[in-house]
Amino acid sequence: MIKQLMAGIALAAAALCGPAQAQNYPSKPVTIVVPFAPGGATDIMARTLAERLNKRLGQPVIVENKPGAGTMIASEHVARAQPDGHTVLLAASSLGIAPALYAKVNYDPVKDFTPISLVASVVHVLQVHPSIPVKNVAELIAWVKANPGKANYGSVGAGTSTHLESELFNTMAGVKMTHVPYKGSAPALMDLVGGNLQVMFDAWASSGPFVKDGKTRLLAVTTAQRSKLLPDVPTVAESGLPGYEAMPWLGFVAPAGTPAAAVNRFHAELMEVLKEPEVQDKFRALGLDIIGNTPQQFADFIKRDIVKWAKVVKDSGAKAD
Repeated sequence: MIKQLMAGIALAAAALCGPAQAQNYPSKPVTIVVPFAPGGATDIMARTLAERLNKRLGQPVIVENKPGAGTMIASEHVARAQPDGHTVLLAASSLGIAPALYAKVNYDPVKDFTPISLVASVVHVLQVHPSIPVKNVAELIAWVKANPGKANYGSVGAGTSTHLESELFNTMAGVKMTHVPYKGSAPALMDLVGGNLQVMFDAWASSGPFVKDGKTRLLAVTTAQRSKLLPDVPTVAESGLPGYEAMPWLGFVAPAGTPAAAVNRFHAELMEVLKEPEVQDKFRALGLDIIGNTPQQFADFIKRDIVKWAKVVKDSGAKAD
């Protein structure tokens, strides 16, 4: 009888544990670690969310920038942090791509993190120099095949998303465009505008002004569905290369072992913040499409993304700078 009573008490305590943890979280300031330098789109996004999460969580939400090593410095830092929900990483696509690109990565993108939510996609576009006589992806593929050795594409660096998106295009289209890596978007765009490059995948946030001025010609967005930011622009898939999809992303993860109650509380408040009109306007201005999904959906997405880009890296022989 006593054993049954004790078992009943233990079960009741376990049932109450989750709600109690949820009520107690957060018990101190929450730090959002950003793997990029201050001032960029990801940093501005993080600070926009932090300001609003601060009010909803009832504790200060601090942004800490830890740039460098292809986002691995920030990722490793959070992987080793106390798993209590008070340190989270605003991860980028590179979280899962890095192990395929670098010889040594001191974290496992699946085992060392607890996904919270995929927050947004970075709107990337495919564009060409206006002198190239093409108006869609199908025509671009035909032109590259008819003009071997004449198509040079720029990227913001070897092993970056713009490089891998282009190599995925090469593989799926059965073409060979020559890679010219740059240290950032600005110098690559200058060479595209100047005609030294013929093709470029890039973020809409940086390329948009050149497209609007007619200095480059926009062909498509890289995502599987049309972007809410550019609803009239077709996807690469519907414009001539079926099955193509490339979506640079940003999302929150916590250290592995973070209690479900903390993850769920952070997730719930984040979902409410993403509904705010001011936040949505800010994201659009940054060239981002808001997504927002469940921790399990994000976990499944990360696993698929790792497999996809590891194959692209292997097939292309891409190496990080």
